[in-house]
Amino acid sequence: MAKAILESRKESGFTLKKKTTIITARLTSSEKAAIQKRAKKAKMTMTDYIIQCALGKEIIQVEGLDEILSELKAQGRNINQLAKLANMGRVSVVQSEDLIAAYSKMCSQLEKIAGEVE
Repeated sequence: MAKAILESRKESGFTLKKKTTIITARLTSSEKAAIQKRAKKAKMTMTDYIIQCALGKEIIQVEGLDEILSELKAQGRNINQLAKLANMGRVSVVQSEDLIAAYSKMCSQLEKIAGEVE
């Protein structure tokens, strides 16, 4: 089974590389903490983060997505509650201006973030 997985990874161009070489660097404790913080923020190990940075591969960190995700979840809950009430026959007309305004605001924020990333 493991051999089949390894072969399929090799066929797709992905090869497993055994890491055997060590690089030693001297840092101040604040520099190390800063690197650890950035790696954690990028959801990467320190090793992977340093390799990505050193090899010139761009690492994009997007600020503000947590707030947008939270708002999107809240709006989804609102829509779900309205749908339940409509299916139960308790609501027949919905004043949707607030929902439309909230979604417009989220779309604007996502467009701004997308523009910064490009």
